[in-house]
Amino acid sequence: MLELRPNCEWCDKDLPADSEEACICTYECTFCQDCVESVLHNVCPNCGGGFSPRPIRPHIEHRPGVSLQSQPASTKRVHSPYTLQEIEEFRQLVLSRKKLNK
Repeated sequence: MLELRPNCEWCDKDLPADSEEACICTYECTFCQDCVESVLHNVCPNCGGGFSPRPIRPHIEHRPGVSLQSQPASTKRVHSPYTLQEIEEFRQLVLSRKKLNK
C-alpha cells in the first residue's frame, strides 16, 4: 500500500491524497508536477528513476476496509536533503549514464 506522502519534497506544496498533481518514483519519493517538470526534469534526486502520477486512493469504501477512511494517507512531511546544485549534478550524471547504456 502506498504511503501517500502529504507534500512535495522540494517545494513543500501540499499534495493531499486526492491530488492529481502528485508524482511518485518507484520508491514513493513524492514531488508535485511543477517540480518534476521544471526542477527535476523527470529524474528523481534520490534514486535516479523517473516519475509517474500518484494513484488516488478512494475516499468511499467500495470494498470493506479499502479506502482513505480505513487506510489514511501519511501526515509525515518529507523534504529533500539536496541542494538545487546537487540535484542538477545528479541529474546530469544519471542522464550521461543512460546515454552510455544505449
